[in-house]
Parts: sequence; C-alpha cells; structure tokens
Amino acid sequence: MIPPTEKVIREENAIILDYLPYGYSTDQGAMKQAIAQGLGISHLTLLELIPKKDVHLQPHQEVYIGEGKRDEIHHIKGKIEHDKLTSTAEKELKHAVVAAVSKDETRFVEFFNKAAPLSMRMHQLELLPGLGKKHMWEVINERKGKPFLSFEDLKARVKLLPDPKQIVVKRIMSEIQGKEKYQIFVK
Repeated sequence: MIPPTEKVIREENAIILDYLPYGYSTDQGAMKQAIAQGLGISHLTLLELIPKKDVHLQPHQEVYIGEGKRDEIHHIKGKIEHDKLTSTAEKELKHAVVAAVSKDETRFVEFFNKAAPLSMRMHQLELLPGLGKKHMWEVINERKGKPFLSFEDLKARVKLLPDPKQIVVKRIMSEIQGKEKYQIFVK
C-alpha cells in the first residue's frame, strides 16, 4: 500500500522502446504474453506495458496509457529499472529521450529559468553536466533581465555554453541509469 504522503505519479503517454510479441525469452511456461518496454513522456519513467491482443507496436510509436480508454495498451505491468531493458530498448532510449525533450522544450527551458540553490554551496544548475560555477552565474544573471524562451535563446545569451538540449538529455540519461543522487527530471 502507498503511504498517504507519497503522491502517485501517473503517465498519460509513452514512447515504445521495444516490443516483444512473445514475451521475454527467459520467461518459462506456456502462458507467455506480449510485452512492450516504454518511456513515459511526462515523468520520463521506464515502464513495462502489456499490449492488447492482436496489436503490434513499433519502436518510437507514441501510445496512450492514461486512465481513459486505451487503444493499444491493455494495462501497465509496472516500472522497470534501466538494467532490465532489452538491448533494442537500450539503443532506442536516447532517441526517445531526445524526442521527449524536443516535444516539451518549454518545460526544460523553464528549469533554467526557475532553478534554485540546493544548499549554501550547491545550485541545481551545477547538477547539469558541463555547467560549473561560471556558467551557473552567467545563466542566473541573464535570466534576471528576461526569462529564457528556448534552448536557442539560452545558447545565444550565455557565452560558451554547451548545447543546452544535449546537457538536459545527458542528465536525463544519467538519472534513468540510476547514477545520480538528485533526481531533477525523472520521477
């Protein structure tokens, strides 16, 4: 049972990473069922999905997994860890993350506009790969005048900043793989 203080995170849509029409090869027994591995778009959660009968899914296909009537997915089996992904799903993961970041660019640009200090010595912006103290202060000073509107705007206004979209993608990949202490984007 979920403790009352913990909020349940629900995904509405997912990007299919891999579809196994006969289930995992390691599963035993005659009751094997089709399974799909996907990435939730809003919270970037790795999920195991059970498709409906006679539905064939393709990698990079976007499917609805919310509370309403689902066309392709019967039910969500649950969250999975990165090390449980198939090799195909692992290869498709970065492409899916790039697609999710591109689709919801305003959310990730908003992070640069609203990032706050974590402690006296550390800022949320410093958690991004390739951003140190100098870039952090440049971003903070630039956003005081006018908030950033896009990744291109961010790159144009902050000198020598590595590609912000790639920075966010790297951080998300690192969080999905379980390498990070703080979860900024992945829930």
